[in-house]
Amino acid sequence: MGFKVAEVQSAGLSRRRFLMLAGGTLALAACGGLWGCDNAASSEASLAETGDGAGSDAAPEPLTETVFAFDTVVTLTASCEDALMQQLVDRCSYFEQHFSRTLEGSDIWRINNAQGAPVEVAPETAAAISRGLEYGRLSDGLFDITIGAVSSLWDFKEGIRPDDEQIAEAVRHIDYRGVSVDGTTVTLADPQAMLDLGGIAKGVIADDLAQMLADGGCQSAIINLGGNVFVVGSKPDGSPWRVGIQDPNAPTATAVVASLECTQTSVVTSGLYERTFTEEGVRYHHILDPRTGFPAETDLVSSSIVSASSTEGDAYATWMFLLGHDGALQHIEDTPGLEGMVVDQQNEISMTSGAKFQLG
Repeated sequence: MGFKVAEVQSAGLSRRRFLMLAGGTLALAACGGLWGCDNAASSEASLAETGDGAGSDAAPEPLTETVFAFDTVVTLTASCEDALMQQLVDRCSYFEQHFSRTLEGSDIWRINNAQGAPVEVAPETAAAISRGLEYGRLSDGLFDITIGAVSSLWDFKEGIRPDDEQIAEAVRHIDYRGVSVDGTTVTLADPQAMLDLGGIAKGVIADDLAQMLADGGCQSAIINLGGNVFVVGSKPDGSPWRVGIQDPNAPTATAVVASLECTQTSVVTSGLYERTFTEEGVRYHHILDPRTGFPAETDLVSSSIVSASSTEGDAYATWMFLLGHDGALQHIEDTPGLEGMVVDQQNEISMTSGAKFQLG
């Protein structure tokens, strides 16, 4: 079971971001946004600065590319050749063209607008949907990629709350069991169902980019997809990367409440503070409960998952909010290969017994 390890400042958490501190390299990005839930782009800046960390003479100098994709700022830093870096950038564009729920003509858009007819999709799309269905089964529907029927109604950018009747009707069309994948053909049994890969897409993409880097011979890189951070190998000087979670109440953006030294690891954080709005005194956040169609009622405000797979980390980081503090920590504890850290509504940090986060 997880245990309470620290108390954070008592002021309300209005924003928490992932902070990756890698010796001379610093990358900062917003975390917690469920890409695909709406068209809102992250307003957070992302940056990367290459310091004087020396690597092998045979290793290419670290390159950095910053692009806007998946409704967030993406930062890629890797000790690789220009051609490989361009392939990574092109790959991001490829995934956006296929995974986006709102982009007309994308695989997901075509499935959602096919009125239940079979749709031929890219192999990567079929694989991502299959992984989403797997987590639907594992979570008994708490994680459900057919949440699109509801997420398409909410607009967290403009602060629009659907009517109760609209939500109730949309919930009737949420059921991952009605999705079938046969090779690269996807069919929705319910013509009014809608897919939304927001809870898993960036994890799938991070894993794919990490594999591209490995196949290209890169041994040192950072993939930062705005909340999904994957570190490839170690820093150029051979030491481990350091990944942390920023203190949201600190006056400077570099203050952290915890950090983790790691190599070849994914760290994903999801939270209730990125996309929110308040209407008639009620605050609504973007992580929706597929059982109700409303923002999840939970005692957590932040959930971080450490794993070998960013796909797994992405799904679990979202799923844990539906379980709440005790259930989340126990479930992570019981799942081989996962460690985690959560922040609750009282701003206290708890982590699983094998987690190696260091406070401060």
